[in-house]
Amino acid sequence: MNLNLKNPIAFFDLETTGINVSKDRIVEIAIVKVSPNGNEETKTFRVNPGVPIPKEASAIHGIYDEDVKDEPTFKEIGKIIAKFIEGCDLAGYNSNRFDIPLLAEEFLRADIDIDMRKRKFVDVQTIFHKMEQRTLTAAYKFYCGKDLEGAHGAEADTIATYEVLKSQLDRYETLENDIDYLSKFSTQNKNADFAGMIVFDKKGVETFNFGKNKGKAVEDVLNEQPGYYGWIMNNDFPLYTKKVLTEIKLRNFNM
Repeated sequence: MNLNLKNPIAFFDLETTGINVSKDRIVEIAIVKVSPNGNEETKTFRVNPGVPIPKEASAIHGIYDEDVKDEPTFKEIGKIIAKFIEGCDLAGYNSNRFDIPLLAEEFLRADIDIDMRKRKFVDVQTIFHKMEQRTLTAAYKFYCGKDLEGAHGAEADTIATYEVLKSQLDRYETLENDIDYLSKFSTQNKNADFAGMIVFDKKGVETFNFGKNKGKAVEDVLNEQPGYYGWIMNNDFPLYTKKVLTEIKLRNFNM
């Protein structure tokens, strides 16, 4: 369905040095401007943030200091961006909580006079969460037709979960009433760790499931990027993930 627009709308996404709106900076911004007549125009800018990009951020979006050292600062291109989105409403994914506040901060730091409050904001993530709730309370209402009394109490939630599973088996004929089947069906990835940050690929090889090395074999990454192991071990990753990663690293020494 095409959007029914009165004003042009600019969909945008930011890659940044971090998630702190007050101190972090933009390193990339992509904008898709859609006009009321359906025309679309896309612009993407790499930005020199003027500060070092933390390794944790680079591991997620794959943009390093070297990639942006010769790019313009936001102050240098801010007016171009402001002109491009002039008169546009704004849309993004989790944009109301992060992208829009950070973009407004960058405009202010660059002394660019743009009143973001006059725009309408559409956050696609919020629509998703409101339309397709994933809470136990919503599941209990949908499958069992009852309101969950005492939600977030451990016992009430546990009993509700049991009842939901039985109702799912009643509702879906294709679901097999077999725990082995249900375990496989309800598992999205075959995890090597509990958090799903390291998963087995189709060949049974442990691969990273996040960041710049997503989809790459763990052993290959550890051999090609020796510092990556230390970065994970020294940062806020689950202890079990670190345990699995260490086992893979030690396995190579024992071969």
